[in-house]
Amino acid sequence: MNVALISVSDKTGVVPFAQGLVELGWGLLSTGGTAKALKAAGLPVRDVSDVTQFPEILDGRVKTLHPSVHAGLLAMDTPEHRQTLKDLSIDPIDLVVVNLYPFDKTVANPEVTLAEAIENIDIGGPTMIRAAAKNHGRVGVVVSPDQYDAVLAELKDAGGLSLTTRQRLALRAFEHTARYDAAVSHFLAPRFGDGDFPPEASVGGQRLMTLRYGENPHQKAAFYRTDASPGTLAGAHQHQGKALSYNNIVDADAAWVLVNEIQNVPAVAIIKHTNPCGMALGDTIHEAYLRALEADPVSAFGGIVAANQTVTAEMAQEMVKIFLEAVIAPAFEEDALAILAQKKNLRVLATGGPVTLSGPWLETVSGGFLLQSRDIDAELTLETVTKAKVPEALMNDLRFAWKVVKHVKSNAIVVAKDGQTLGVGAGQMNRVGSCELAFAQGGAACRGAVLASDAFFPFADSIERAHEAGIVAIVQPGGSIRDEEVIAACDQYGIAMVFTGTRHFKH
Repeated sequence: MNVALISVSDKTGVVPFAQGLVELGWGLLSTGGTAKALKAAGLPVRDVSDVTQFPEILDGRVKTLHPSVHAGLLAMDTPEHRQTLKDLSIDPIDLVVVNLYPFDKTVANPEVTLAEAIENIDIGGPTMIRAAAKNHGRVGVVVSPDQYDAVLAELKDAGGLSLTTRQRLALRAFEHTARYDAAVSHFLAPRFGDGDFPPEASVGGQRLMTLRYGENPHQKAAFYRTDASPGTLAGAHQHQGKALSYNNIVDADAAWVLVNEIQNVPAVAIIKHTNPCGMALGDTIHEAYLRALEADPVSAFGGIVAANQTVTAEMAQEMVKIFLEAVIAPAFEEDALAILAQKKNLRVLATGGPVTLSGPWLETVSGGFLLQSRDIDAELTLETVTKAKVPEALMNDLRFAWKVVKHVKSNAIVVAKDGQTLGVGAGQMNRVGSCELAFAQGGAACRGAVLASDAFFPFADSIERAHEAGIVAIVQPGGSIRDEEVIAACDQYGIAMVFTGTRHFKH
């Protein structure tokens, strides 16, 4: 008789699956709550403790960690191994059905304690999964309910699992335990680590969806989740619209992270190709949207809208007037959802709250990847370096422009006034080119506005162009060997300039 060891935390579909195994003549071996569930369904089940002749101890921490279990898993189909099992009265195990303690779900709770998290680190489960996957020449291993139907169908149709199937199941099993271990290490790193980057780093994600294609139609792509916390794009609920594309996901995240720079005032950002074409504040979220759209209505066509507050029906009524790819916000009024439903292809994403960025930023390169801490500002300090002082009325605009320029591809220039972007210069090979783009977009509205630069000015030529455009105050990091030359140019034109001491390159 073939034997399946079943021990699952997520019991979705496990009873019908086990019933199917019994109907095929399989014996069931189980533990704890899974054994109770199977017995309650009237299925014949042997407890693992009956096989090991050892009780579950230490509040269930030790139950499957026993030679009678692992010898049954690891024994190969050879005369020597079969004889060893016979001599020790150990039955081989042919299928392992295990999914792990819900560590991800546990630590997603912002109130989780360290003790709770530690208790949800599975030990016996990964050990059985890895043993079965290693011995895939003989043993099948199932780690998710979404595998039940295919496995059961093959057992019915073919009388067993092919080597190819067992190999694929083994690969999925190792991927599963690797992601699980990565989740544990990522949770523990800020608590047990020294704050430095670890000597060994891993990345684990759970596939949410296979995308139609990647950045371009000839590229394949999939979307993986590493954090299901409320506020994340990966944890957002899609109310309606077409399936997200690769570029939708990248742009939606750029918009969402940008708009979350503003917390206490209604704010809306409109993104194209990860750069903001418009961002604005308002007394209401509706007003913020209208002002963000006004900043660049041409580029907004086909863009991604992000709001830092609940989308109202009034705002929704304006958004359906143009073509947008997606809108992302913490929540949506019911009337707003009804209005947005007029645009059936519009992707509507609710995150459930603001995003809290955590963990390092990862960038892949050929043969490896880079990790860095995230570009999160400490308390902003503005040092006036010119004779002209910044009028108090413009200080909020300088802070606003500085928040926005952080999210613009370098070289980055943002012109803003009254809590609204007027012009954005992004991704140019020189800073003068970015200035020209921003001033051309802002036009006459640039007069009396402020300018933010993500990095220092290497020459004074940009200051001359800022004066011609009517800029009255500039915020920049400082740090150029020509700072004095740049400051002198500002003094010549009566432009106030402040240094932040912090650069915001975004490559």
